[in-house]
Amino acid sequence: MASQSQGIQQLLQAEKRAKDKLEEAKKRKNKRLRQAKEEATADIDQYKLKRETDFRRIQTSIMGSQGNLAVKIEEQTTEKMQAYNSNYQKFKEKVVKELLELAYDVRPELHKNFKNKQ
Repeated sequence: MASQSQGIQQLLQAEKRAKDKLEEAKKRKNKRLRQAKEEATADIDQYKLKRETDFRRIQTSIMGSQGNLAVKIEEQTTEKMQAYNSNYQKFKEKVVKELLELAYDVRPELHKNFKNKQ
């Protein structure tokens, strides 16, 4: 019976060692999984940051050029408006004078298709 009790003790100790080894293996596995997850998260964050940086650079170049176009269009519009106002002021009196001359200087003439029936 003593040998049987000693055999049971050995089995219990072996079972305990196996259980401890299993727990250690699970801990190592969980630790590796956690580490892999952290590395993957870091890689994802780094990739995301790179893509956002590229996006912002491209967006800035596109929006910057659109902003420049808007400024150029505004400048051109201002220049044309000034030119039109200048021409208006320059030729206003001359045009009004010519229009008044045409309205006041009426010369009655027979139309070229008029046939005299005499």
